[in-house]
Amino acid sequence: MINIYQKTLCKEVNFEGVGLHSGKISKVRLLPAEEDKGIIFKRTDLKEKNIIKACYKNVSSTNLCTTIRNQNNTEVQTVEHLIAAFYLTGIDNVIVEIDNVEVPIMDGSSKEFISIINKVGLKKQNSQRKFLKINEKINYTSGEKSISISPNDKCLEINYELNYDNKVIGKQRNEVILDSDNLEHIYNSRTFCLYEDVEKIKKQGLAKGGSLDNAIVVDKDKVINSEGLRNEKEFVNHKILDLIGDLFLSGYRILGKVVCVQGGHQLNNNFVKKILSENNQINKKDYTKIKEFNKKYIIQNRKLAINA
Repeated sequence: MINIYQKTLCKEVNFEGVGLHSGKISKVRLLPAEEDKGIIFKRTDLKEKNIIKACYKNVSSTNLCTTIRNQNNTEVQTVEHLIAAFYLTGIDNVIVEIDNVEVPIMDGSSKEFISIINKVGLKKQNSQRKFLKINEKINYTSGEKSISISPNDKCLEINYELNYDNKVIGKQRNEVILDSDNLEHIYNSRTFCLYEDVEKIKKQGLAKGGSLDNAIVVDKDKVINSEGLRNEKEFVNHKILDLIGDLFLSGYRILGKVVCVQGGHQLNNNFVKKILSENNQINKKDYTKIKEFNKKYIIQNRKLAINA
């Protein structure tokens, strides 16, 4: 059964940590938000023009993370793990106050975000969630990378394949159903990189806050981190986590089966743009009862059906 009502935090929660790429310490405060507000970032270190809507249209960079920016060039980097945590815990409306340019990387996964959110709990709101249902298969390809979504009336399902020449990472594939599976292995999975790429990344001015405390580092045939991997598919599972966060920037809880091969933030963002461009006139319908939502969708317009 799909929960059709929006949720927000019961009360505010605070945390802080270092940004993976900026190396700067950020203090974050999550606040309950009104119905239909969505996810709003507010740069508290700036006095004006400091509001950024978490939306795929506001994605300004996908270089090793997802960055969002408003029309005044105020930005927040590395939002994907926090937004994935909002999706997985069931948050629809929240204000994220942050006093610096980047969301803290914490341990490199969404584990700590989810733990913080679960401690304060959520409250149900009166407005209904925004769902997007796929009616026909939609494909997007970029070189060797590809992603598609097919109809699935009941949930969001993700099938992800990752291919690396490195022996440790190799070829990994996992499939999860977000509304029914135990997703602990997904939100616990950390970001990763190859040791040989560390210097290249730093020359780009990135990974200033990176360490073995917040990323898996693979050197040829071994994982450098002393504790090893958290699960046997941690690499592909982290990619699924990234995808969840990037898909939620659509503003909808998407219903469909996603199949992704060799994806990444740029592919994810371009895919969301394509999905929403398939339907120039978005149709909306209110479902006032859960049983009505679980019946066959009435509105069908080309490839999408949306209720809000």
